[in-house]
Amino acid sequence: MIAFPFRGTRQQVITGKSIFLRHPDIADHTEWAALREESQAFLRPWEPTWPDDDLSRAAFRGRIRRYNQEITAGTGFPFFICSGQNGAILGGITLGNVRRGVSQCGQIGYWMGERYGGKGVMSEAVGLLCDHSFRAIGLHRLEAACIPDNTRSIRILEKAGFAREGYLRSYLKINGAWRDHVLYARINPLHEHMGLKAKQGEAV
Repeated sequence: MIAFPFRGTRQQVITGKSIFLRHPDIADHTEWAALREESQAFLRPWEPTWPDDDLSRAAFRGRIRRYNQEITAGTGFPFFICSGQNGAILGGITLGNVRRGVSQCGQIGYWMGERYGGKGVMSEAVGLLCDHSFRAIGLHRLEAACIPDNTRSIRILEKAGFAREGYLRSYLKINGAWRDHVLYARINPLHEHMGLKAKQGEAV
């Protein structure tokens, strides 16, 4: 993984083998909206209800404004997943709700354009974001929640080293209904030995 600045101080690119991650830009609206629109039936069962103006340029401008605020504050890091061959937007992945202090934790969420699903793209994207979150941002723990029957998402998380930790009843309002979610988490592998040493110290 290689991360480097892109389009200014708040922009960044994280490169992988077949994809790269970069922050969204207002110039992406047309391509993003087209991909979301063609993937509506594929995405809506797993997402909050879309506002009527969700795909409009004005709404997208508001997203970019909010994204930039989160990046500046260090509370959220949204990325588009892009093809390493032609730069096309394939989907999106976000590290959000970043908490510092004693928690050092964040949550990941993602979506994929329907025509790009099932090709290993999201697995690579999750791996890149996890590595970036642990090594560059320095988080200790990452969490992700998904609907129990979203087997694709569960496979992606488990492949990326996430472990199931709990069941969250009526956790998020998805597609107009409050849905239960399964909680998955992954601990920074660079920190795992610290917990072991602490336990050994207590035993002594």
